[in-house]
Amino acid sequence: MTQTIPLSCNCGATVIEATNPPILSVECLCTSCRTAASMMDQLPYATPIRESSGGTRMEMYRKDRVRCTQGAENLREFRLTGTTKTRRVIAACYNTPMFLDFTQGHWIDLYGNLWPAGTLPPLQMRTMTSDLVDRAGLPDDVPNLKTHSARFFIRLIGAWAAMRFRTPKIDYVQGQLDLPAPSDRS
Repeated sequence: MTQTIPLSCNCGATVIEATNPPILSVECLCTSCRTAASMMDQLPYATPIRESSGGTRMEMYRKDRVRCTQGAENLREFRLTGTTKTRRVIAACYNTPMFLDFTQGHWIDLYGNLWPAGTLPPLQMRTMTSDLVDRAGLPDDVPNLKTHSARFFIRLIGAWAAMRFRTPKIDYVQGQLDLPAPSDRS
């Protein structure tokens, strides 16, 4: 049974709707996600998105199952470099991290901080743990994968096939955001 979930920024001015089920529930520990999270954490009023492991919790959705229903004028993007294919999107009204968009892909990663307490789907895996200096402290509640697994890619390809191999564009982001450089904290 499908269910549409409204997810809002901290002040409620920006709302995104996602139609279940997600492709995967993951926590990413790659250097890029940890760097971006550090940068977003420095914004005034920002909600931290890093888990105790240092990773970023995300719900992966097909792009055709996510839409902005309110406050698109608040959405701003930033990229870690000028050539990266990924952009992180923040609701600038209260600096709430909203999603990570793989611009040439068919999926979008909605940040776990958007779900009301107790409603976030169960975590299925941690990815990119090879980017960590020390993996010993990771909990063993789900697989802690050094890279992306075959299961990860099979789920992504299956979702893409269900979309008839389309790659919709997220065209409701309204501008860019300049972020401070990441701090020295991990």
